[in-house]
Parts: sequence; structure tokens; C-alpha cells
Amino acid sequence: MTPHGHELGETTAPAQHAAAAADSADRSTPRRRLRRTERREQILAAATRAFARSGFSATGLDDIAAEAGISRAILYRHFDSKSDLYRAVLDRACDRLIASVGADEFTEDSIPALVRAAADEPDGFRLLFRYATREAEFRDRMAWFNDGVVEVARRNLSGLIPDPGWEAWAAHLVPTVAIEAVIAWLDAGQPDPAAAARRIAAAVDGVIQAARCTDSRGTGE
Repeated sequence: MTPHGHELGETTAPAQHAAAAADSADRSTPRRRLRRTERREQILAAATRAFARSGFSATGLDDIAAEAGISRAILYRHFDSKSDLYRAVLDRACDRLIASVGADEFTEDSIPALVRAAADEPDGFRLLFRYATREAEFRDRMAWFNDGVVEVARRNLSGLIPDPGWEAWAAHLVPTVAIEAVIAWLDAGQPDPAAAARRIAAAVDGVIQAARCTDSRGTGE
């Protein structure tokens, strides 16, 4: 993400034209009126794409309104500020991920579900795990989320790894390896989707096996 210095009230010329066109269309074109929940979902989906493309700082509300094909006035009926909207985008991405993967248990379907969730909405996945942590305003919120992920990993690894120190190490590393492997897979163009989960699971299993290793020989051997 490369911020371009736009403040909340600023926008680019293309976004201004697009927003004006959307506003004109709203006034002149008969269309089915969306329910409030439908409109909110439309805005959140558009904001996810816009924030993933340009970053929080460089994305104005006019850009998001243009992406959604609505006027800025309609956007303001649902969200008070850009920060409010960004928080809602992160909450939506988190809720969708939990619905796909689960919140408390690690099963044999957890990594395939993680891969499917990322493939279904790569922008939301990248926002949640790559971009949001770089935004100072939301860093604490994401730290709390990541701490929860580590705690879930720790509970599921308990009993598998005899040494408490290595258990703690694996609890931090397993989620990192899984998430970074999925992001790298997205960045590579999602090669061989049928085998992606199996390959990522093998990388995660390598961490677990390394933590379980009881070989105490020195590194010089």
C-alpha cells in the first residue's frame, strides 16, 4: 500500500466524475431500492476492494462511493467516517473467516477452509492479515485479533508437544506459517488450487514436527 496523501475530504478527479455520475444515475434511473442491510453489504464489499487497492490513507469516501456506484450522501447514511467504515470492513472480513474456518478448533478441514476463504475474497483476506497491521490507527485492534489466533493454536497444540517452550513457539509460528503461505499462494496467482491446501498443510506440519522433536544433539553433528 502506498499512501498518496489524500485526506478524508479529498478525492481524485476520476473519483469525482464517477461519484457525480453515480449521483446523477441515482436521481434519474428507476431502480429497486435496496434494503438497508443489502446497501450496507454493497458498501462494505466496495470498500474492501478500494482499501485493498490503494490503502486506508489514500482512499477517500468519494473513491468508495464511486466503487459502489452510489452517491457520497448514501454512503454517509451508513457510516459516519472513513475510520468507522474501515473498522466495519475488518469486522466483516473477520466474521466471514470465522464462519468459514471456525473459531476454536483445528481440524483436518481447517487449512482447506482457510484456502477457500482466501480464494473467495482475497482482498478481505489481505486486508485482515497484511494491510491492517500497518495502519497505526488499527494496530491495537489487529494485535488483539492475532493474540486470539495464537491462543486457539496453543489450545489445539496442547498435549501434542511435550516441551512448554516449544509448544509456545509452535503456537506463534503455526498461524503465521499458514496465513503467510496462503497469502503467498494468492500473490503467486493461486496455482494448482486442488493441491494448495495439502502443500500448505505440509508446511504447517513441518513446524509441529520440529517442535515435537526430542533430539538434543548439538548442531555440530
